[in-house]
Amino acid sequence: MTQAKERISRRAVDKFAQRREQLAESALQALAELGYARTSLREIAQKSDFSHGVLHYYFADKVELLTYAVRKFEEVCVTRYDDVVATAGSADELKHGFGAAMAATLRSDAAMHRLWYDLRNQSLFEESFRGDVLDIDEQRQDMVWRVVRRYAEFADRPAKVSPEVAYAAFDGLFQRALLQQLADQDAAADRLEADVAALLTHFV
Repeated sequence: MTQAKERISRRAVDKFAQRREQLAESALQALAELGYARTSLREIAQKSDFSHGVLHYYFADKVELLTYAVRKFEEVCVTRYDDVVATAGSADELKHGFGAAMAATLRSDAAMHRLWYDLRNQSLFEESFRGDVLDIDEQRQDMVWRVVRRYAEFADRPAKVSPEVAYAAFDGLFQRALLQQLADQDAAADRLEADVAALLTHFV
C-alpha cells in the first residue's frame, strides 16, 4: 500500500473512531436516564442528534454500544483519585482528600454511577459483556488500592486487608450513598465523605 493510501485509510479509521465516541457520549445520557433494560437503540436515537440507522451502522446492538460507552466513561473514572494520592503530603491529607473526592463524584456524576451499577448487575445475566465488566471492576479495584497502599506508606504500617476487601468495602459504601443520593437525601455525600475517611484508618 502506498503512503497516500495508508494516510487515507488511517483518516477513515480515525473518523470512524471519532464518530463512535460521539455516539457513545450521546448514548450515555439516555442510558443513564433510563437504564439498560428500558433503553433501546431507537430510544437512544430519539434522545440524540443521530438516527437509529446511524447508531446501527456504528454499533451492532445495544450491548456493544453500552459496553463501549461505559468503557469511555471509565477511562476517566479509574484515575479519579490519582491526583489525591499524588498531592497528599500526609496520611491525614490523603484520608480527607479521598473522602472529599468520593463525595464530589457522588454529587456530580450520580447518573453515570447508576449506569455503571446497572451494567454490573446486568452482567450477571448478559454473558456478552461480562468480561468487560470484570475488566472495568479490576481497574476500579486497582484505583482504590493505590489510595490504600499510599495511606499505608504514610502510616509506615502494612495494610491489614487485601485489595479485594478494600475495594469491596469502599464500593459498598459508595453504592449505598448513591442510593441515598438518588432518593434526595441531602446529607448522603457528607456522610460518605466522613465514612470513607474513617474506613481508611481501619485498613492500616
